[in-house]
Amino acid sequence: MSFAVGGGVLVALAIAFVMSFVSGAPAGALGMGLQKEIWMSSIVEGLFADNSFLSKAFNADEFVLAGKTVHIPNSGAASSATKNRTVFPAVAAKRTDTDLTFDLDEITTTPIHIPNAETIELSYNKRESAIRTDRAAIIEVASESILYSWLPLVGNSIGTSGAAVLSHTPSATGNRKAFVKADVLALMNKFNATNVPQTGRYLLCDAVMYGQLIDSLTANEALAFHATVDVKNGVLGQLFSFNIMMRSRVGVYATAGTKKEWSAAAVATDNAAAIAYHTNSVCRALGQTEMFGDEANPLYYGDIYSFLVRCGGRIMRSDVAGLCAVIQTVTA
Repeated sequence: MSFAVGGGVLVALAIAFVMSFVSGAPAGALGMGLQKEIWMSSIVEGLFADNSFLSKAFNADEFVLAGKTVHIPNSGAASSATKNRTVFPAVAAKRTDTDLTFDLDEITTTPIHIPNAETIELSYNKRESAIRTDRAAIIEVASESILYSWLPLVGNSIGTSGAAVLSHTPSATGNRKAFVKADVLALMNKFNATNVPQTGRYLLCDAVMYGQLIDSLTANEALAFHATVDVKNGVLGQLFSFNIMMRSRVGVYATAGTKKEWSAAAVATDNAAAIAYHTNSVCRALGQTEMFGDEANPLYYGDIYSFLVRCGGRIMRSDVAGLCAVIQTVTA
């Protein structure tokens, strides 16, 4: 500008100062356009929060390709070791590596109408209020989708063994055996038998099964259990090497032992399930995040926005070691 007016830098600054008071500047001329990055980071905030069960799994974000597919290189079986070898020459064995691959799920929100986008853009609290429900919906759908991908086949499960209690899944009828401390002990023995590390073991159960577990503890056991609470990381206590976590619902299996999604029709013979896992036995990944906007829509007299998030998970080990479901046992 100083070259244009021929008056030097001070003159140019003076002119710019005066122009700042002139109305009618083109929208967005001063960088007031929609900051999509802020909105997108807000929508995925808390998706894998430290206090969530999803944070207690292998993070495969770095292996996401093109925002929607995950490729994780898996090394083959470890070499064997021989003590005081007497046979020579040793025979070389070829290691076969595999590539663990899965596609991420695409989760989209219902478009929202915001009449005063500029005010919301400038105020974090107003923007947060506008997208809070969207974020909660994405977290819920993502959590249950990833949980379903982690649930193993019935061959990698144990049944509950407590006294008869009423079933609690939607539409279920009749009695089931309660989830008790003996079942957690059985899980520990199962994990120990396959040399799963004791550090990093988690047990996620629904609120009802958690209550059954607490009821099965003695007063001293309950005191010791609650002394290990880690609120920051969402751990309610530790029992038989497992960090216990809880959410409203975890898993459901049909009477034949087939896992079901919660969106499937609920029937009287459904059985609730908890899941025990090691952090390296399951994984989760976050891929592409997008915000779509239609600003100044003449039909809505405002702006319309929606969000897309790609995320997913799967079982990490082909032998399913370090992963086990606890399925309610039907009883009279």
